[in-house]
Amino acid sequence: MIIGLLIILAYLIGSIPSGLIIGKSFYNIDIREHGSGNLGGTNTFRVLGKKAGFAVTISDILKGTIATVLPLLVTLIWDVEIDINPLIIGVFAVIGHMYPIFAGFKGGKAVATSAGILLGHEPILFLIIVAVFFISLYLSKYVSLSSMIAGLAGLIYSFILWEDKLLIIILAILTIFVVYRHRANIKRIINKTEPKVNWL
Repeated sequence: MIIGLLIILAYLIGSIPSGLIIGKSFYNIDIREHGSGNLGGTNTFRVLGKKAGFAVTISDILKGTIATVLPLLVTLIWDVEIDINPLIIGVFAVIGHMYPIFAGFKGGKAVATSAGILLGHEPILFLIIVAVFFISLYLSKYVSLSSMIAGLAGLIYSFILWEDKLLIIILAILTIFVVYRHRANIKRIINKTEPKVNWL
């Protein structure tokens, strides 16, 4: 019962459309009608600028983090033992982010919220993938490519450690999510039509 409620709550948290809320509340713009039409941080950067882009990205990261620490919060507040790995709960926030019930099931590309899961469960790994992301972004200027490389780097790192088998499985799932959601970007990168960032 409690696990089911946590899964639903994690999905609903992930479904909060940060880009849509910030765009409409502060800029009177529906970012789904501009740029790539995506609700994530990258499109927000392109359409609304750095300030809004960072706000959406941070919000999307926190969705994954909050969902991942939900079992711990329930244990601390109600003294109830939750027999489920928090990584699993976090994944449902990512699903909510990709297919949000509050935005017609059309959401972001899983990158920031996936990173948020690691922030809540493996902060060091989170810092590693963030570093890999920015190094790749600096060299390539492609956000999409850097996102996929960061995901693969996290997966490789978890294989090297080989301590947490579930972490490896979850990272593999999240990496598949990220790559799948970027399939159109991959085609544009190959065709050299993918937009590059100009702020780094």
